[in-house]
Amino acid sequence: MGMKLRAWFSRKKKERRFLENGSIFLTELISDCNGKSIPIRSFSSDQIRKATKNFDSSCFVSGDTIYGWFKGIIEDKSYLIKRFPEDRFTENDVGKAYKDSVLSARMSSHSNFLKLVGCCFEFSIPVYVFEYAEHGSLNQRGRIMVNGEETILPWSVRLKIAKEIANALAYLHTAFPKITIHRDVKPAHIFLDKNWTAKLSDLFLAITLPEGKSRIEVEGLAGTMGYIDPIHVNTYFVSEYTDVYSFGVCLLVFLTGSPACDYPKSDGGSRHVVGCVKGLHENGKLDEVIDPMMARDITTGQRLQVEAYVVLALRSCEERDEDRPKMIQVAKELKRIERLEQSLDAIVESSDC
Repeated sequence: MGMKLRAWFSRKKKERRFLENGSIFLTELISDCNGKSIPIRSFSSDQIRKATKNFDSSCFVSGDTIYGWFKGIIEDKSYLIKRFPEDRFTENDVGKAYKDSVLSARMSSHSNFLKLVGCCFEFSIPVYVFEYAEHGSLNQRGRIMVNGEETILPWSVRLKIAKEIANALAYLHTAFPKITIHRDVKPAHIFLDKNWTAKLSDLFLAITLPEGKSRIEVEGLAGTMGYIDPIHVNTYFVSEYTDVYSFGVCLLVFLTGSPACDYPKSDGGSRHVVGCVKGLHENGKLDEVIDPMMARDITTGQRLQVEAYVVLALRSCEERDEDRPKMIQVAKELKRIERLEQSLDAIVESSDC
């Protein structure tokens, strides 16, 4: 009798959570998507626990103090399952988690955003199910881990990742009447699928500006040290240029293969990648900027790409936001840079004839 009663209470608790969390999510989704149909699948807590072996460490993929990504297999298909910590969440954090999922649903139609597949509302904090990304997320050096070891990505793949994430951010900024700012652009939030297509994720800290506004002042800092726009640090203002700066840092991390803040100083501290690359570039030492693990494989055409790429990255990290390009301009320039090698190859072939 006692076991049956506990099972009954457990079932009722799940039902209550499902109704409460599902109602909040649905209300947010309808409001955000203006009634447009976005198919979202519903998963049970039993499915989620079985898929992740009850969130066992063997299924852990990546994450930080805010959430964890787990690999889960449901009906013979792999997914990325996002779980927020129930014990460390404030009421404000819960609101951000809902916003994260709603924005993810809105962005799922774009090929360079990690697609939200479904949700489980039977936990106190909803658990979200995303498409799987076979190559995982990038680490702080802009590389991927395979069997516990770093895999060095060739320049062409790094440039492709940069171009695709620029497309995603440009879409986030321009595709809707209100500008949405990601606020935490960094390599760890970039996943790669089986075709090496880059997928931007984690809209937990994202903020949507009021219609007609190009920037707003917020109460506290948000983002990751090394990637946070100095203007945001000094003024608490957020604009589309906040993401441009963070993305510019990502560009430099991809190129150098070094973390954003990992250049040693004589006093034992560390220097930022922006200042170091700027100094080397101004002194004509481009070879010292390129990741030594891929430098030997850089062709003549790719070197032209790197030179234009560094200029773009440093422009994106200018101190004044009015000196930075918009993300749509960054995306267009990266497409142009990608074509530079093809143009040079065509010239070489023509001269050989």
